[in-house]
Amino acid sequence: MQVVLLERVEKLGAIGDVVTVKPGYARNFLLPQSKALRATQANMERFEREREVIEKLNAERAEKAREEGSHLDGATFVLIRQASESGQLYGSVSTRDIADAASTPEFNVSRGMVDLNTAIKTLGLHEVRLVLHADVDVTVTINVARTEDEAERQAQGEDVIQAAADEDRALAEAQAVELAESGVEGDDDDYESSSEASEETEETED
Repeated sequence: MQVVLLERVEKLGAIGDVVTVKPGYARNFLLPQSKALRATQANMERFEREREVIEKLNAERAEKAREEGSHLDGATFVLIRQASESGQLYGSVSTRDIADAASTPEFNVSRGMVDLNTAIKTLGLHEVRLVLHADVDVTVTINVARTEDEAERQAQGEDVIQAAADEDRALAEAQAVELAESGVEGDDDDYESSSEASEETEETED
C-alpha cells in the first residue's frame, strides 16, 4: 500500500514522502495515528494544499515533545509487582503500564511511544526507550520491585535477588553447622554415659 507521510517516521521517510508499506502496518499504525494518508490523487492534492499547516503543527508537536523529554530523559519509575523468589514476575510489565507510569497531566505518553520488543517479566532495573515524537526520543528506567523498600535498594545498586540467595545460603550453612555441633555433643554425652555405666558395673562386681 502507498501512503504519504504527514510526519517523519523512523526508518521510513520524512513529511511528504510517498512510501510503500504493508497494508497491516498502514491500517493498524500509520493511518489511525494520523502519521500518513493513503496516497490517492485526492489525498495528495489535499496534502499539498495543507502542507504548510501540517509542517507547522508537526514543528509545534516536536517542540512540546522536546520540552517534556527534557523532564523525562533519565527519569526512573517504580512499578510494584508480585514475583517469585527467583525474581520472575507473576505476569508482566507491558507497554501500557510504562506509558501510564510516564504520563503527566501536561503530556500523555501513549503505548505506541514505548519502544519495547518484549514485555518485562523479571524484577530489576530496565532501561526503556520512549519515542515522544519522530524527532525526539528519551530513555527512562523502569524499577520493577515487590515492595517500595526493595525498589529503593535496587535503585542504590543492590541485586535483591542475589542478596536473598546469599542470605538463604548463609542461613542453610549456619543451620548445618549447628546441626553438626549438636550431633557431636550428643555423641559425647552418649560416650560419657556409657563410661559411667561401665565404671558402676565394675564397682558392683568388685
